[in-house]
Amino acid sequence: MISDNVKKGVERTPNKSLMYALGLTDAEIERPLIGVVSSHNEIVPGHMHLDKITEAVKAGIRLAGGTPIMFPAIAVCDGIAMGHIGMKYSLITRDLIADSTEAMVVAHQFDGLVMIPNCDKNVPGLLMAAARLNIPTIFCSGGPMLAGHLKDGRRTCLSHMFEAVGAYHAGTLDEAGVDEYTKNACPSCGSCSGMYTANSMNCLCEAIGMALPGNGTIPAPYSARLRLAKEAGMQIMQLVEKNIRPCDIMTDKAFDNAETVDMALGCSTNTMLHLPAIAHEAGISISLDKSNEISSRTPNLCHLAPAGDTFMEDLDRAGGVLAVYLWNADKDGKQLDTDVVIYMDGVRHVVKPGEEILITPGNSISLTPYIGHIFGPKPGTGDIVVGEVSKVNDDNTDNYWMEPTSRFADIEEDEPILHPLCNEYDKI
Repeated sequence: MISDNVKKGVERTPNKSLMYALGLTDAEIERPLIGVVSSHNEIVPGHMHLDKITEAVKAGIRLAGGTPIMFPAIAVCDGIAMGHIGMKYSLITRDLIADSTEAMVVAHQFDGLVMIPNCDKNVPGLLMAAARLNIPTIFCSGGPMLAGHLKDGRRTCLSHMFEAVGAYHAGTLDEAGVDEYTKNACPSCGSCSGMYTANSMNCLCEAIGMALPGNGTIPAPYSARLRLAKEAGMQIMQLVEKNIRPCDIMTDKAFDNAETVDMALGCSTNTMLHLPAIAHEAGISISLDKSNEISSRTPNLCHLAPAGDTFMEDLDRAGGVLAVYLWNADKDGKQLDTDVVIYMDGVRHVVKPGEEILITPGNSISLTPYIGHIFGPKPGTGDIVVGEVSKVNDDNTDNYWMEPTSRFADIEEDEPILHPLCNEYDKI
């Protein structure tokens, strides 16, 4: 066992004495030591309940004969950090999380890891750490938030809050209306209820093979999430016993699977920021040309918020990530390799092996690529830039083009930026 480096032999008795200081018994010390990386905190709604997920994971580890030892990882709530200088601190936490997790694991010589992330940069940061460390690892996220409900019965979510602010300034919504949205858009613990970055990455943890089915979609308040956590705790012991490591799982083919599911689910375009970074840690290079090719042959099957009016709980009811996982797609149709459930146009479809579903506007959201990349010089600069194209409109006619940024490092510390909330220039 890896942990023998800190607990076996006379030379390691000083190390072992500190394990006794933790209250560990001889039986616990002799078992595989499993690091439980808990991202629990009291400022991120998607992480406020991770203490309960952590305890369920630890119970599963004990059931399967391991010794769980928890240590923390940081996490930023992008929604709270948005609109002020705090947003400059979000992306960098991805690398802080990867680096600090690496430091803790190597310093203490764990035999395996259970990562418990949930929101935004926390998920890719821990995936990067998993690939870099390459010891047996499994992920168990905190799960998505439930959709909110307004008095008139409509469901709502965080992105509607930004629309409410705009409606207020346009004079079409009063303060009472804004207040109703504010108090109902985010009704529970969990990552925000649409297919934003957090839920996208948690779904891709399944697609890439690092998490059990349901990881990306079982709602955070459901008891099924606690059962999943126990299963993950038990499963890590199988991975340790068989010495199955992240780089055995996160292969070229696994990243192809992840990108295919990414396009089919209509995940956040931020996945194309994170997947290459994770792949790099696994010694794999993701080609944007290949991403374009995968996108060109993959129909967009879901229209989850913020693009549509369905939410993560709907995707979970319809079968989750497995519902769109196994197929070979082309412009004429798709062939499924197994019995799956597909959620299209609000209808639950059960499809048998060998049964073809024609991809038409009637039963898919879009035939055209969900995400694509454009390459070329930025006018007047000569800089080569990469931008993303995302299909977000309802009529399937035009794409929404995102203006690329050429060099993030060119931003000066004293450059004035427009504060999007107070409409004032701040020095940063």
